[in-house]
Amino acid sequence: MSDTNKKKHTIDLDAIRNYLGIIIVIALVVMEGVIAAQYVSAGTATKPTWMYVMLIACYVLLDVSVVMKFYLVKTMRIKIIAYGFDMVFMLTISLITASSFLVVLYCLVLSELYISSDNLKLNFIVFGVSVGTYIISFVCGWVRVYQGVSTYTAAVEILGSLLFGVIILALHFFLLTLIVRFYRNNRRLQESLKAEEESKKELKEAYDKLAVAAVYEERNRIAKDIHDNAGHSITAVIMQTEAAKLLIDSDPDEAKNRIISANMQAKNALDQMRTSVHLLAGRRTSDSLSNEIAEIVAQTIDGTDIKIRSDLEDVPLDGEKMRFILNSVKECLANGIRHGGATAFYIEAKRSGGDISVIVSDNGSGAQGDITEGFGLGGMREKTASYGGSMTVSSYSGEGFEVKIQIPIVNEK
Repeated sequence: MSDTNKKKHTIDLDAIRNYLGIIIVIALVVMEGVIAAQYVSAGTATKPTWMYVMLIACYVLLDVSVVMKFYLVKTMRIKIIAYGFDMVFMLTISLITASSFLVVLYCLVLSELYISSDNLKLNFIVFGVSVGTYIISFVCGWVRVYQGVSTYTAAVEILGSLLFGVIILALHFFLLTLIVRFYRNNRRLQESLKAEEESKKELKEAYDKLAVAAVYEERNRIAKDIHDNAGHSITAVIMQTEAAKLLIDSDPDEAKNRIISANMQAKNALDQMRTSVHLLAGRRTSDSLSNEIAEIVAQTIDGTDIKIRSDLEDVPLDGEKMRFILNSVKECLANGIRHGGATAFYIEAKRSGGDISVIVSDNGSGAQGDITEGFGLGGMREKTASYGGSMTVSSYSGEGFEVKIQIPIVNEK
């Protein structure tokens, strides 16, 4: 239950206790007046003044105690002490008046405890003590009243009235406790249902946020996939057309061959784009890893002076990892050609225990100073980490560039 719901629940109970407190205090004063009137009118002998004074004092103290427990005292320990004094006051009233209405006073005084306490064991203990006090006070008061009356008559009257009073106290305890516990459980159930609705709402909001995040992640994945595929093929097309421009005057036939090769590369780029869309839709690649890398190598060296050596093994991979490896190889080739001016590459893809290890190195110009990872290399490193693998990049000025990727063949999950 949230703090807000707890506070609201407390406010509701306090409001109910305040209204009941007013009703109970008024009823208590009325019953005290009835008992006092019964005491004054009973018998013909004159009562001592000190008994009237003591009776009024007990009434006042009892009223003050009830008001304090309803509106001022919040600690249960202090309330229990106050109830101990209440028993003393009601015992004194019973000894003085021997009234048959005393059981009503007990019910009114004990109502506050049954309303406030959620401890059923404590309520039982106070109920038992109250019943014991009531029996003692009732018997003592009525023995004094029935002095001079036959023992049988006195016993019948006392036992009958006493049994009736105990039954009233028991009914009051069980009914009020049952009503209060039903109310509390009902309130808790309502607040639990409300909290559950709020939790569902928060869960839905979190799900919506995750859905939005998934959309952005998918967009980034598509962007990287297009970047890797299209970037590699378009780089080859640019190289072919640049070579054709240089050869168009001196060697028209070779320039024509370069243009034809560029045209084939462009068509291949379109095919790669379509393949990427199929892969993003969840369609598994149908060829082996070594054949796919060999196809990339063939596309790269076709019509160019680039040399590529490779050492490839057929390692079984799922569609997503296969696509990642192929895109990484394309990215490394495109980066080596565009940024490093590389003319020779070495590609290795082998099993290493439970992992697949892929190495792409070139003879390009290498990095000048610290290596700065752009969109391509940064995306590769991020994806490698998501698979639980590792990626290392090494380069020295004038000594080429090397990327090594190692990822688990089978997901640990």
